[in-house]
Amino acid sequence: MILIFDLDDTLYPERTYVESGFRAVAQWLSGQFGWPEGELRELMLNLLETEGRGHIFERVLERNGVLLRGVAEKCLGVYRGHRPDIFLDEAASLFLRTYNGPLYVVTDGNKMVQQKKVDALGLSKWFKKVLITHRYGVSHAKPSTYCFEKIKEMEKCSWADLVYIGDNPAKDFVNLNPLGVLTIRVLTGEHRHVQAKAGFDASVTVSNFDDLDQMISTL
Repeated sequence: MILIFDLDDTLYPERTYVESGFRAVAQWLSGQFGWPEGELRELMLNLLETEGRGHIFERVLERNGVLLRGVAEKCLGVYRGHRPDIFLDEAASLFLRTYNGPLYVVTDGNKMVQQKKVDALGLSKWFKKVLITHRYGVSHAKPSTYCFEKIKEMEKCSWADLVYIGDNPAKDFVNLNPLGVLTIRVLTGEHRHVQAKAGFDASVTVSNFDDLDQMISTL
């Protein structure tokens, strides 16, 4: 049995990456303009809650009277380029230490950003390979099965030998279900309350990694 994991909000809480990035940007802005770091971080978090992702750095600069587009772009560069202060979910870490079969990761997102997350989490010691879909072209991001096909070829196995664990029912499972892959949804992160559309949800749903561990042990 070959286990394949999603990364963000599956192996670790993605919110911790966002907060880590905000700290890095706040530190950089404080050094450039002398603004208090704590107030900057608080403003970014408030904007995230009230306006969502998108133009947070532009809003922070506007509120502080700086309208130069290049500064916002620099903030984004600092955010993407910082070394994340993130950690594996404790139950996930225990699971990875004790599972004896092949392990892989398939994750979407900016290639540099995702690699920095992988390095910060120390995933190389647990996983045979981490496949960042954007390295193969954006068209191969989930729900594309391209990276899963590569794992199937590497392992010389059938689709039924693969198990995929993710959190996002909008894209993680829909194209794997018809192939016979066992799909497992972990109710973690920002998608935990999402009601999946017909055909999009995983075959099995578990609340957390403790439940996942128990379920995998019965397969």
